[in-house]
Amino acid sequence: MSSLAEPQASRPLSRSPARSPALSPALGPSRCGGERRKGAPDGGASQETRSADLNHAIRLLEGSDSSNLEEEQLKVLKKVVKRFENGLPLKDLAQIIDILNLCAEKVNEQEAFIEPMCELIKLCGLPFQKKKLSDEVSYSVTVSKLIAQLGYLMRVPSSQVRIQICKCIISFYKMELPRKLLSGVNCRHMLKAQAASRLCLYLNDVDPSGQLVFRSSEILWNLLENTSKEEVVNQLSSLECVHALKEVFVDLLLHGFRHYDRQLRNDLLVIATLVAENPAAPMIESGFTTLLVVLATYTEVKIPNPLLKGLKLTFSYEDFEMKKLLFNIIGILSKDPRAVQLLSENDVMPALLYYVKPHQKPGFHEWSASQYEELQLHAIAILASVAPFLVDKYLSCQANTLLLVFLEWCMGQDPFFGQGNSFHGTGGRGNKLAQMRYSLRVLRSVVSLYDDAVNLNLCDQGAISQLLDILKYAANKSKERDDAILLEIQADTLFILSAVCENDAHRKELFSYEGVDILIPFIQMDPKKLYSGLGHNRLLFSALDCLWACVVGCYIAEDYFLEQQGVFLLLDLLALKQKNLCNIILGILVEFCDNPRTTFHISTWRGEKDQTAANLLIQLWRQEELDLGVKRDRYGRIADVKRPIVSSFQKQQEVIPMPANSPSFAIVEISENIRAKLYLLLCKLGFEDLPGLSAKDFVTLAIIRRYVDFKVGEVWSEVCTELKEEFRPVASDEEALKVISEVSENIGRSVAALQTEVLESHHRQEIREEEKTYTKIQAVHKQKEMVNKSWENFLTRTSNYEALKKAKRLQEKSIEASRSKLKTQNGAVHSTDIKGLSTTIGSGRLVTVESTPSQLIGGPLSGTDLALGKPSVCEGALKNIKRVKTLDSIKKDLGPVK
Repeated sequence: MSSLAEPQASRPLSRSPARSPALSPALGPSRCGGERRKGAPDGGASQETRSADLNHAIRLLEGSDSSNLEEEQLKVLKKVVKRFENGLPLKDLAQIIDILNLCAEKVNEQEAFIEPMCELIKLCGLPFQKKKLSDEVSYSVTVSKLIAQLGYLMRVPSSQVRIQICKCIISFYKMELPRKLLSGVNCRHMLKAQAASRLCLYLNDVDPSGQLVFRSSEILWNLLENTSKEEVVNQLSSLECVHALKEVFVDLLLHGFRHYDRQLRNDLLVIATLVAENPAAPMIESGFTTLLVVLATYTEVKIPNPLLKGLKLTFSYEDFEMKKLLFNIIGILSKDPRAVQLLSENDVMPALLYYVKPHQKPGFHEWSASQYEELQLHAIAILASVAPFLVDKYLSCQANTLLLVFLEWCMGQDPFFGQGNSFHGTGGRGNKLAQMRYSLRVLRSVVSLYDDAVNLNLCDQGAISQLLDILKYAANKSKERDDAILLEIQADTLFILSAVCENDAHRKELFSYEGVDILIPFIQMDPKKLYSGLGHNRLLFSALDCLWACVVGCYIAEDYFLEQQGVFLLLDLLALKQKNLCNIILGILVEFCDNPRTTFHISTWRGEKDQTAANLLIQLWRQEELDLGVKRDRYGRIADVKRPIVSSFQKQQEVIPMPANSPSFAIVEISENIRAKLYLLLCKLGFEDLPGLSAKDFVTLAIIRRYVDFKVGEVWSEVCTELKEEFRPVASDEEALKVISEVSENIGRSVAALQTEVLESHHRQEIREEEKTYTKIQAVHKQKEMVNKSWENFLTRTSNYEALKKAKRLQEKSIEASRSKLKTQNGAVHSTDIKGLSTTIGSGRLVTVESTPSQLIGGPLSGTDLALGKPSVCEGALKNIKRVKTLDSIKKDLGPVK
């Protein structure tokens, strides 16, 4: 047992964070590095041998570089590495530095030294070993030099060495110790020999040396850290062991006055906490549970108890640690139904609620501000675990009122500067967010019980309005900094509102207008934030759950949500096609469709590329069937008319006879995917005249329309299979089952035929559209040809005089042919020739109109309204006009206009 007599030889400098700080040498031996026992073997000779070996290695490395000497040098380095495989002693670090420098010089010329050098550097990353407590101070400068030397070794031109140096530096920050450093093999052998229970049974024996309890606790800690914690706890869970732990703990609690005694007391309390986590441990039977509960409430309730007669607690650091450990053990005991009664009888609830109040300035003999804050947050955190099991006590202590008043203080402007030092104080430095966070956790834990008395009490205190104020407060804070604490506060507040308002129309009305205005920004959240890792995903789910619980079912709130275009926002979220969001959004939309105005909003919505809601729902159906492994052909048609919508998982399941009150797999499957919700929404929209659908969509829609029929066929198929497993139906029943199966199969065939018809009709329509498009293309090409031909004719007329004359003759013939064959008597004949024309193109806007001949005056038109029998005052002027010039000729005569 020499390894037990010298347990500190392989201990690291740093302690485990779960254990108490190092003890002062003046107050007794420390678990961190106590003095050796007198009976332990002396390590002086081994230390001298080690130093001699290192000196020999240094001399050898300083020798000449002959090939024979190189082999010896590598061999001695291998021995050094093997000797110190469990860690480098602080006393030998100076020599190790010299060896590393010598190896660095040789690496430049001999690559064989790279591997042993890396092994030595690797040892530097292990916890250093010490012989005395004073070694930490004595060799601190040497340790600093070694770490600095590791930086200098980066000059070695070897990537392997540099990588090992980086790994060594990283290992300085690792808290987990290698198994081989803590004699794990010995601990496992000891555990097999029932060492834990044996040591615990002898804790109360007579001990003149005063070391029995300390050394025994050290060994128990080694066993817990290096073997199976569950097995150690099982060995300590006998009635005798628990009773022994209790007696030793009480003795140290009442009579231990030294710093060392208080630390040892706390160590035993941690071990007792681990034992209390085992439901089989007789903590209640031994009276240990009662003692711990009474001790935990000693300073808050201040009720005299004979168990603690003569106890005097100080405000020292060790008592502060004990207080936190006692709070922790209350949370563990609350999970044991047998201990709940003890917690109720010993006023645990009032003791924890003592801290649900603003922090007062501490007196001289009290906890410091940071200690009180840590105890306050710890107590409220434990209250969240205990309150659901002590609901009657919770209500009788008016806990809801205290928490709401405390939350009001958290939102207030009173000056308060949180320390934020503890685990529970994370994110609470300089603010009250930590207090708000844990108070809301308490409310969340009690409202999750859905106890009518708790929820009614909350609402009577005006909780709905106050919780909405908290949401606005946290939302405003989130604009300044978007962190995980604020997101958790908002998510918990939304959950509390959901639990309080669900199934109560009056509370939903209280939530309606203000609540909807708060929910809208959450639903409008940037989808990119869902992947931030801070908790936006949880916040969005809480907002959707709050929408479902607090808005749906209240027409006032629903109408206001619709007015704020809430359904459009839900469909925008649905269009993201995130599987974890689709189910809850579809459920909300289905419930909303009971409001007659909702269907119009869904039909009006348009997404990207003018996508309609019907198209989106059908796309989600296809994606869901793809995920379920439903068999379809390449056009999306039914491939199995007997089982048209059965998933691949359903096909693999064997039909097992079930009781009549148990749902079959075909029924259970409805709630495990979103197809039923998609079917209900499309039923609300109607299956006719849906806009924005393609032929592929209509093929899928034919399946969706008969979803219920197909599901009924699945149920009958299960019934048939179950009957044939255990019974043989009579002829009439068998005939009826056959007819039912055929009906279901015929529905599948009819849907498949309809799908084929839809595809063929679409194909014919595509052909017609293609023909129309081709005709249009032909017309365009013909027009282009005519334009090109006209241009060619024009060019010919301008370059060939004979062609121009020919065109003129053709023009005259065309004009002559267009004239009427019947000549009007006394009619005027106008010439179509333009005198003086010298162009090769058609005439422009020049028009010459001759005056009406005098012989026509009084002619056939004289009896009409157009007769000129009554000359106007301008008649003399009209006689002098022989022709009317057009605007072009007038402009030409007038010359340029200035």
